[in-house]
Formats: sequence, structure tokens, C-alpha cells
Amino acid sequence: MQQTEFDGRGSRVRWTETRGGGPMRVYVHGLGAASTVYHAHVAARPERAGRRSMFVDLPGHGISDRPADFGYTLEEHADALAAALDAAEVTGAELVGHSMGGSVAVVLAHRRPDLVARLVLTEANLDAFPPPAAGSSGIASYAEDEFVAGGYARVLDEVGPVWAATMRLADPRALHRSAVGLRRGSDPVMRDILTGLHSVERVYLQGELTGPLDGADALEAAGVRVVTVPGAGHNVMFDNPDAFVRAVAGGA
Repeated sequence: MQQTEFDGRGSRVRWTETRGGGPMRVYVHGLGAASTVYHAHVAARPERAGRRSMFVDLPGHGISDRPADFGYTLEEHADALAAALDAAEVTGAELVGHSMGGSVAVVLAHRRPDLVARLVLTEANLDAFPPPAAGSSGIASYAEDEFVAGGYARVLDEVGPVWAATMRLADPRALHRSAVGLRRGSDPVMRDILTGLHSVERVYLQGELTGPLDGADALEAAGVRVVTVPGAGHNVMFDNPDAFVRAVAGGA
């Protein structure tokens, strides 16, 4: 395990690394998740062996610290991720981001273009204030103190065992602020950033079971390769790991 300070007050963002060659591949989890749980099983496959990789837990999640005075906006998460990459002496990395982690990766590419050479986004949130079906909606529907006092426990009961297994490791206040920040989006908004990143190779994975990706044609016109993954929902890396690995490796 590696760690570095991210907020100027001693709080630490933490990650694990695997040794290998090539540009660093950085895995970034979604809201209420953890990077190793969602990505280690695909990074360990024989066709992925030998690649240097980082599995970063964002502030408030997994094994990273959860300061009470941190905002947990997309920009602040991106800056914490940048601190981890700087500490690991990484530039020109490939970021593999799921859901909120994809949004954070897009914001990082905008704020620190030296750190990112390729983006693989798995059902990343691209727009502010998505439809109520979005996973962050139920969390953000509570006031912060109300969520901490009882909403967190209710959400854990409602989300199902897979998401709850990692969500229960997240700090309730950090989880709520992250959900609110995700719904608020970045400025400029993530979709506009993504379409403008012409120097970065960009791949967007959409689960077939989720339905068509809004604005897919415009993304492809801007050079984003949109891949619909058959038989997969939001958690593409669990539902169809073979297709996920091919997309991360650069195949169709």
C-alpha cells in the first residue's frame, strides 16, 4: 500500500500498485466503491499481466482518509488523484474510470493534462443533474445530516449486496458530499471536457442492458470511441469481463 497527503492537513489518499512495464494504468472506482474490488480481477488476467497498475481509493472511500472538512467535489477528487499520481511519479497514464471515477478521470485530464494520455470510461457520468434513476440520486435526495443520521443505513439496505459491500466502507458524510458533487457536475461540465480532449485517446463503454448512451453520435464525431458491451449493465467489468478486458487493451 502507498499513500500521500492530498488536502494540506495530513489526510492521505491510498492505493496499491502492481509492478510491470508500459505506461501506468490507473483504476478509479465509482461512488461508494473501491478500486481493487471492481478492477483487480480484470487486471490480473493473463492478457493484462505485466502492466504496471495503480488501484486508487478516492477520499472518503475504501482505505483512504475521510476528512470531515473536505468538500468531495469532482474537482477535489481529481486533485487528490493527481496527488497520488505525482507521488508515484506518473505522467501520461491510462485512466480506467467507472461511473463517478470516470467523471473524476475526465476532470483530471482537464486540470492536469500532463498526467493523462488515455481514458477508458465505463458508464461515466457526463452530465449534471442526471435522471432520477442515476445511483447518486437516492443519496443526494437526503439533506447531509439526515443522510448521516439514518439515510445511509436505509440506502445500504436498498442498493443490494454488491454495492453495499463497498459502500459500507465509505464515510457517510463523504459519500453524501460525493453524490451531491457528482450530480452538480464540473465546470465546464464533463461531457464538454471529454469532447474537447483531442490529444487524449478516449473510449467510452456502455452496458447494453443500460440502454443507448445519450449523445453517442456527438461523442463519436468528437473522436470518442463508444463501445456497447453485450450482456452488461452498469458494472461492465463484472457482467462481461472478457469484453471489458478487450476494450481496456484497445480491441473492439
